Amino acid sequence: MRKLKNEELGRLDNAAFMEASKLPLVVILDNIRSMHNVGSTFRTADAFAIEKIYLCGITAKPPHREIHKTALGATDTVDWEYVEDTHALCEKLQNEGYKIAAVEQADQSISLEEYQVAPNDKLAVVFGNEVFGVEDKVVEKADFCLEIPQFGTKHSLNVSVSVGIVLWDLVKKIKY
Repeated sequence: MRKLKNEELGRLDNAAFMEASKLPLVVILDNIRSMHNVGSTFRTADAFAIEKIYLCGITAKPPHREIHKTALGATDTVDWEYVEDTHALCEKLQNEGYKIAAVEQADQSISLEEYQVAPNDKLAVVFGNEVFGVEDKVVEKADFCLEIPQFGTKHSLNVSVSVGIVLWDLVKKIKY
């Protein structure tokens, strides 16, 4: 066994990737403090060919060297937009046919392992602030909340870890 070289991976170049079809899945970062979490989200969104990232509230925007450290160029390949108000964005996306899923521990949240993506669903997944989570009014506006099952003593995961877990699970359910 040997590791593959980058040229053996068969990846698209940036221009071809930008033109390729994307999954009907957008990510909303709601007031994320850490630029490393932002950069990591870009890199994960590139890996899974996510349609778009929305950066909201205090979430930092590219270009910034702290974002670039973890994005490693994905800010150039993933479509993104800054929108000040997360709640207003969710309303706009719902009017465009997206279902809003807040990743949050809520009284009626659905366990990620139990959630099934319906055919032709367009999803917008909201990830919240590292300390306070998704804004309450955004949770109330969401069509549903997804919760990542956890079995230890801690009550949360790092934002970038949550993004990776949720996107991989949704991509699997959409593509396979």
